[in-house]
Amino acid sequence: MSALGQLKTLYHMVLSPIRGETHQQRLDSFYAGQAEHYDATRQKMLHGRDELFNDLPAPEASRWLDLGCGTARNVEAWGDRLTNFAEATLVDLSESLLAVAQNRIDDAGWQNVHLMHGDATKIDLPPESIDVVTFCYSLTMIPNWFDAVDHALKLLKPGGTIGVVDFYVAKKYPAAGRERHGWFRRSFWPIWFANDNVFPNADLLPYLETRFETESVHEEAGKIMMIPLLRIPYMRFVGRKRA
Repeated sequence: MSALGQLKTLYHMVLSPIRGETHQQRLDSFYAGQAEHYDATRQKMLHGRDELFNDLPAPEASRWLDLGCGTARNVEAWGDRLTNFAEATLVDLSESLLAVAQNRIDDAGWQNVHLMHGDATKIDLPPESIDVVTFCYSLTMIPNWFDAVDHALKLLKPGGTIGVVDFYVAKKYPAAGRERHGWFRRSFWPIWFANDNVFPNADLLPYLETRFETESVHEEAGKIMMIPLLRIPYMRFVGRKRA
């Protein structure tokens, strides 16, 4: 990506005001000016996506649902396993990102992948019809993220798998075996991200572990673009719907 593209994207991420009366309007206000360069910049910030998909199953003739799909970049993370899915449904509320996603699908010729414009908390699909559901850096941008998690639970088949990778902060007093964040991490990152309507939440990981049977959890930190001394805390969670 060109230096001009980087500067343009940074402007929209940090300085450009976010406008709109609804969540969808605010999303498109945020992404409209940077959708073209979204993948090039987020590749250096949204860590752990490929690792998450490596940990996920792709059963034959199954259905995958990606909630908050963005530009459909996650489809590529399956590699050759994408053909295992009879149907892949990608959902997002931002029309700006969905336009980029549709171009990617058309260019790749993915016949089993289609897009839906909608709200992840109430997308209209049959209950217990999905084998694998994913949230990649989307739950922290959904105001009522707990409703999105509960809706995903409703859509999953018994024994189905959920995969989540997202920014997070640990609770001040985390559960045994979980990462403990110092005051700076717990205080700084929610303030930093709030400017972009991204809200890392200390209750996200505990809530996922309450709603699903935990398969694996990874709590890590990654570099942030053009700010070499800081590390963003993020987590990967793989869980299973209890039968």
